[in-house]
Amino acid sequence: MAGVEGVGQPRQRIGASAARWAPAADDEQALKALELFGNPADDEVRLPSRPESAATARRLTQCVVLRQWSLPLQTGEYAVLLVSELVGNAVRHTGARVFGLRMLRRRGWIRIEVRDPSRGLPCLMPVTEMDTSGRGLFLVDKLADRWGVDLLPRGKTTWFEMRVADR
Repeated sequence: MAGVEGVGQPRQRIGASAARWAPAADDEQALKALELFGNPADDEVRLPSRPESAATARRLTQCVVLRQWSLPLQTGEYAVLLVSELVGNAVRHTGARVFGLRMLRRRGWIRIEVRDPSRGLPCLMPVTEMDTSGRGLFLVDKLADRWGVDLLPRGKTTWFEMRVADR
């Protein structure tokens, strides 16, 4: 279950891969997204609340986590998947016109936040093998080390954190 007001839930993760990011066909698109919207590791990036913004958020995450921070490929893959889930929830369930994306790195951790103007809390639902929707927070709960929701005076920030090895 998610924590509220900055209290998250610790989770165990599968061991990290030693592979590093290598240029791919969509790297150019990731760099264009960074140019167009800004770097979410420097400051919050505001994106329109539309389904296609999930692809932009994935590209920004890929660029920051793999290229800028040089983290393992598996960490990047998990971060891209989980940011897509949080963005999908913000787009589908909040009625917002825009949402914010921010990425933070501190010793041993990365944190990715999606801020929206709704104060409605996300709900971790039990899922079964046959479910075709409702798996977003289930994935966040399983793949992130911690996640939670911070209520704000106007809205909320849903976040996840992952442990990373520092050089």
